Amino acid sequence: MGRLKQKGKAGAAKAYMTRSAAVKKLQCSLADFRRLCILKGIFPREPRSRKKANKGSSAPTNFYYAKDIAYLAHEPVLRKLREHKAFAKKLSRALGRGEWSSAKSLEENKPVYRLDHIIKERYPTFVDAVRDIDDALCMIFLFASLPSDSKVSPSLIENCARLAAEWQLYVMHTHSLRKVFLSIKGVYYQAEVFDQTVTWLVPYQFTQTIPSDVDVRVMLTFLELYQTLLGFVFFKLYTDAGLVYPPPLDVKKDEGAAGVGAFNLQEAKAARPTTTAAKSKVVEVDGKRVSSKDVRQTIKSIATSGSGDKDVEMPSVDAEPTNEDDEEFVEDTTEENPEDAPSAPAFTTATLPTLKTLSTLPQSTSAKLFAPYTFWLSRETSRPIFEFIVRSFGGRIGWPATSGSGSPFDESDESITHVIIDRPLVQRANESEAEKERRRRRKYVQPQWVVDCVNAGKILLEDLYAQGKTLPPHLSPFGEHAEAYDPTAGLVGAGEDEEMDEDEEVEGEEDEAEGSEEEAGAARPAKSALKAAASAEDDAALRAAELAAEAAGIDYGTFEKEAKKAQKKAKKAEAPQEDEAEQDMNKMLMSNKQRKLYERMKYGQKKRTEEVSLLRRVPTFACGLTGALCSDKIWSRRSAPSRRRRNGARSRDLPRSVLLFLYCFV
Repeated sequence: MGRLKQKGKAGAAKAYMTRSAAVKKLQCSLADFRRLCILKGIFPREPRSRKKANKGSSAPTNFYYAKDIAYLAHEPVLRKLREHKAFAKKLSRALGRGEWSSAKSLEENKPVYRLDHIIKERYPTFVDAVRDIDDALCMIFLFASLPSDSKVSPSLIENCARLAAEWQLYVMHTHSLRKVFLSIKGVYYQAEVFDQTVTWLVPYQFTQTIPSDVDVRVMLTFLELYQTLLGFVFFKLYTDAGLVYPPPLDVKKDEGAAGVGAFNLQEAKAARPTTTAAKSKVVEVDGKRVSSKDVRQTIKSIATSGSGDKDVEMPSVDAEPTNEDDEEFVEDTTEENPEDAPSAPAFTTATLPTLKTLSTLPQSTSAKLFAPYTFWLSRETSRPIFEFIVRSFGGRIGWPATSGSGSPFDESDESITHVIIDRPLVQRANESEAEKERRRRRKYVQPQWVVDCVNAGKILLEDLYAQGKTLPPHLSPFGEHAEAYDPTAGLVGAGEDEEMDEDEEVEGEEDEAEGSEEEAGAARPAKSALKAAASAEDDAALRAAELAAEAAGIDYGTFEKEAKKAQKKAKKAEAPQEDEAEQDMNKMLMSNKQRKLYERMKYGQKKRTEEVSLLRRVPTFACGLTGALCSDKIWSRRSAPSRRRRNGARSRDLPRSVLLFLYCFV
């Protein structure tokens, strides 16, 4: 006899767990449970049968995997949250009793949890972390622009602003920016980092307010995770680029609103001494001191030489050091007999991408788009946006003192080639000759010119974006579907329009050919040759029809056009039959409800097709309808004195709305 199954002990009832049961099992509050789920990436699941998962109850509730809840039970953050709860009780008791020394010691030993292990669990590789920083960057830039209040502390906003500046500095240093879009919400940026596309949104510099219907606690929990994630990612990015992280901050420039210019990028080699000598292990062999670096170099020389019979003399520590800082893998150049070695599959010999190969990928040609130019920002333009864009593409940019300190040059610099200005054109009365000459040498463009050049990947003409002119439309470059806007392309769909025009010309020539054949009945040989070409099934029949057409006096160009038209007609005639057969087979697999719905849809499509075909036939019979409309013969039958008969006649003729449209069209 098999084991008896008990209700709620197997299946969906065991695999799923409600939120209340999860909170009860973890012995934490609902707020702590939400925080744990956000940090660990656990979200509600939808079972196939909610009734079975809820043990027969149909009450609305959220379900989680029981394995996820068991996974949360061993989380170190949960233990820290419990310790913090006990700490809060002890602190409130000490403050209530007036034990200030105990309260001070408790405050100094406050339990604090870290999220480093969670980042390592959720992102096993560095590329996974880079691929998932889009939302983190959007959140960081959002909180960097928020005002501080009782819920959002000033230190949190300062940390977010620092992380945002560090990301912009890295993108500017590596020239990773690819696309920019100025939208109503803010500025969308897209960069390529380690062959991964990163897109983020930066709000405009307006006074932001937190809506009352937004739960700030949930956003702060996400922000806590994102800050830790970006700290890991930025450290790795800066280290691979050979820069010191975090970049040192110049306090005076920061107080003068220098923005990202207040941070100084420093090379890692110049900032800290090399510690290879301290790390290298030195041993004494036969009276000679040999280090681990010498051993590695000797192994490399053995591998490259391929001679394993001769003894290799070890260099001593006093030998001249080499300039190789990083170890590299050495290819195995030893030759083997291919007949003795087993045949390996192709994928085992393929080179897999690594962080080193991804970091050395070639940059696009537009990475230094603005390198030959020097820009000057007018005071009404946004300095943080265009400073980031221009410097990301290798250009130099300056700004007036009203936009902040730290400008590398002033307005009178002779190297300025473009002035980004967003004000109407005004003629100055008292302008010196030097200022006029300077204005003639410089090109005054509106801010959209910079963004459109970035999206197009080339320098556009400045005349369309000159000061005071109406700008061309600024469309999003982020569309990836077939009919999306492509700023690098010229006229989209030009080839399709040409094909449509050719088809219309072929149809018109076909109608003219048919009319001429009806009028001239004497051209029977030509007609029979064209019919033979239409019905030709193989190359021999087509060749015979071509010879017959040549004998009938038809040139080769006309014959080729007619043959192509006949083949198109034959394909169009065969296609509906195949479609109908396939539709019948699909209908057999449908239920009654789906079949009825499908038939109603097809009926509606057929009606719309008929209306469209009726409107397309307007030029052929509109002239004949004009006289009928004017004489009012269509609105009523022959002798229709009553309104009832007139309505009946109108229902059997064309709709009145269609006739009015035709009358207006004519």
